Amino acid sequence: MQISFLCGRDGIELEVPRDAIVYESCFPEPAPSAAEAVLDALQRPLGSAQLDDLLRGSRGGDVVVVVSDITRPIPYARFLPTLLAQIEAAGVAQEAILILIATGMHRPSTPAEREEMLGPPAGQYRVADHRADDDEGLVELPGKSWAGSRVRLDRHYVEAGFRLVTGLVEPHFMAGFSGGRKAVCPGLASLETIRQFHGEAFLGNPLACNARLAGNPCHEESLSIARMARPDFSLNVVQNRDRQVVRAFAGDLDAAHERACEFVRSCACPRVEREADVVVTSSGGYPLDATFYQGVKGMVSCLPAVREGGVIVSFGGCSEGIGSAEYAGLMRQYSGRWQEFLSDIRKPGVFIRDQWELQMQARALARVSQQNLHFVTDGLADEELQYLSVNGHAVQPGEVAGQVQEVLEEIVADGMTVAVLPEGPYCAPV
Repeated sequence: MQISFLCGRDGIELEVPRDAIVYESCFPEPAPSAAEAVLDALQRPLGSAQLDDLLRGSRGGDVVVVVSDITRPIPYARFLPTLLAQIEAAGVAQEAILILIATGMHRPSTPAEREEMLGPPAGQYRVADHRADDDEGLVELPGKSWAGSRVRLDRHYVEAGFRLVTGLVEPHFMAGFSGGRKAVCPGLASLETIRQFHGEAFLGNPLACNARLAGNPCHEESLSIARMARPDFSLNVVQNRDRQVVRAFAGDLDAAHERACEFVRSCACPRVEREADVVVTSSGGYPLDATFYQGVKGMVSCLPAVREGGVIVSFGGCSEGIGSAEYAGLMRQYSGRWQEFLSDIRKPGVFIRDQWELQMQARALARVSQQNLHFVTDGLADEELQYLSVNGHAVQPGEVAGQVQEVLEEIVADGMTVAVLPEGPYCAPV
């Protein structure tokens, strides 16, 4: 049977066995528009007073609206004008509003990305990127995090007269679900603070996984930090595989996020009834699959669906390459030596920027082996794929589907079970 998979900007079609297990989300019909969904959520806040009432009683100073960066496919251009209009209707001047991009440890946004992400507000409002390595732009908070860490956050956010965070709630392979508190940590945190959040001990915990909040150290740490500089209001959106907003949840940080997570768990976390011999998974399509770094999420999110010693066939656009220079250097340093890498990062005082993504990839390597962890892309060259600890297949533009099909024909034999994840990490079997 033919199935459409997310890949790059356009997607691909694959022929899979008729009896393949298909893991896909089951969201209800999308809202008439993203703006209407957001407006409805703003008018019915969870655990919170109305936004306009809160704004009128704010501390004075900038209203900081926190948005996700380009790696998250949130259709801000379709609903941000509505949100900003609501803020202005409460008496806030346009020049008193700052849009703050929660980059975490990602690179700053480009002007073109801001325009693509935000639409007209990119040129109408002040916009700033968080910089995790900018000491002058960070403020240390009193007290310690859940894990006992020193906490420094973006100065714009900490010193704001009103803090409003936004995000996308989806399954997340470390933190259980994205959205909510993640806008603050790692979104607005310092390198040192993120170091604990993404440290070896946290990610070595089996509860740091998709669809799990209770006992998940990444969730507990992130939530504790967000509560130390608590947002005054939050807005979370949920969208289907076509990037249409299905529902929005607004109000108190905890209440709105918890309700959104319950909704996403019921729609995008199907239960595994039988582990498959072969799993075929997308990396989530653009913008998530723009780098190999983000593509690791697809390899890890499918693990509950594949048997020990099975095969994973994953693919992604990688239009922006491998990832950061630090990450590329780490992958080259430990190419084919992931067990040694795990041993090294367990040593006291050892921390390498972006180490967490290789640590998560090691989960897939431990389950199926490097030989059985296939990755197909038209965005990287053979010599790059050779040091990424995968069984890499570099192809020419437009040839991803054909190469994936060829790999499947070579490895799928009679009697083998196949499972497919057309949405990649946006639908996480549990």
